Amino acid sequence: MTDITGTEEHLLDSTGEQPADAPVEHGTQDAQRLRRIAAWRAAGRVLNRTPMELPLRERLADLAAGADSVTDLGRPTDIYGDGVVAELEERVAGLLGMEAAAFFPTGTMAQQVALRCWAGRTGNSTVALHPLGHPEVHERGALGTVSGLRTVHPTDEPRLPTASEIRDFDEPFGTLMLELPLRDAGFVLPTWQELEDVVEAARERDAVVHFDGARLWECAPHFGRELPEIAALADSVYVSFYKTLGGLSGAALAGPRTLIDEARVWRHRYGGQLFHQFPAAITALMGLDRELPRLPSYVAQAKVIAGAVAEGFAACGTGWFRVQPEPPHTHQFQVWLPYPADVLSEAAVRQAEETGVCLFRRWFPASAGPPGTAFTEMTVGREGLEWTAADVREAVRAFMERVDGATTAR
Repeated sequence: MTDITGTEEHLLDSTGEQPADAPVEHGTQDAQRLRRIAAWRAAGRVLNRTPMELPLRERLADLAAGADSVTDLGRPTDIYGDGVVAELEERVAGLLGMEAAAFFPTGTMAQQVALRCWAGRTGNSTVALHPLGHPEVHERGALGTVSGLRTVHPTDEPRLPTASEIRDFDEPFGTLMLELPLRDAGFVLPTWQELEDVVEAARERDAVVHFDGARLWECAPHFGRELPEIAALADSVYVSFYKTLGGLSGAALAGPRTLIDEARVWRHRYGGQLFHQFPAAITALMGLDRELPRLPSYVAQAKVIAGAVAEGFAACGTGWFRVQPEPPHTHQFQVWLPYPADVLSEAAVRQAEETGVCLFRRWFPASAGPPGTAFTEMTVGREGLEWTAADVREAVRAFMERVDGATTAR
C-alpha cells in the first residue's frame, strides 16, 4: 500500500480519509471530481450526509446556531486550550472513564505523542500494531521518521491480532496498539472476549496497551459494553471528533493524569498548542450531543442495509461480490465487486445524477487480489435510517443496470 494525501473530494466521502491506494487526481480529472461532488450534494436520497458535505456558508451557520447549546458564549474566547477546549477535555475524560484528556489538532499527533510517551516510560520504542493500522497506511511513516519509533506486526490477517499471536510473537515490544475498529480491513472488531484476551496477553509481556479509537464511539453496540468499560482495558485511548461526530477537526488523548500532563508538553513541542481552537471544540461538543446518542441506531440499520445490498447483488446475478464484514460490526462496512473502479464510480455518479439516489459513492482499486477488483466504503447515518431493505435492493438493481451497460459498451 502507498501513502497519499487526501483530496477535497474525499472530505465528502463516507469516512473522512483517503484509502491509501487511491490515485491522486490532477488536471483534467478535477472536472470529474467536481461532478461527483455536485451529484452527491444534489442527491435526494443518501445513506449518510456528513457536515463535511455542506457549503462553507451552511457550515458556519450551523456552528453559530448550535454553539450556545453546548457552551456559554459569553465566556472569553479560549487561549491555548483553556475555556471551551478545557471543557471538552473534561467531558471526554468523563465519557471514557479516564482521569484526564488532552485536545489535539489531529489524531496523528495525538497518537505520535501517546506512543512516544509510552516508549519513554517502558524503555522500549517498539510498537506492535497491525500493518493495516492507520499509522502504517495513512501517516507517511511518521512513527519512525518523526518520533524514532519502530513498528512490528504480530499478524497480517485482516483482523486484530489474537492472544496467542501476541504471546508467541518472537520479539519484545513496549506498546501494543489496537485500532478499534480496524478500518482498512473493513471496520472489523474482535469479540469482547477476544479483546480481553489479547489485552491480557500484552500485560503478560509487560507491554502497555493503547487504543486507536478514532471510531471507538460506534464500537459499544458490538461489544455490548459502555464506553468506560471498553476504554478501561487500555492504558490510553485516542478518539476523533470529525470521523463520526461531524466536528470540524481535532482529537483527544485520554489516560492517566501523569501521562496526559506529559502529553501536553509534547503537544507543545510538536506544534499542537494552537492559539485558538474554539470552533473545533464547539463542533466536537455538538457532535457528542447530536450524534453519540444516535450511533446504536446507525449500527443496527447498517446490518439491514448490508444484508439488503447482498440480496440485491444476488438477485441481479452479479456473481462474485463481498460485503465485509457481514454483518457489519459498526455503522461502516466495505463492499467489493469484480469490476474496474472507474466503471463502478461512473455508474454511481450517473445513478445519483439521473435518479437522485446515492447508494454508493467512489470506488477504489483493490490493493490485493485479481486485477479489476474494486471496493467502496459505506457509512450509515441519520439519512440511512429512512431506507428500507426494499429501497436498497432497488438501488442496487439500478446501479448494476448502469454497470452492466457500461461494461457491455466497452
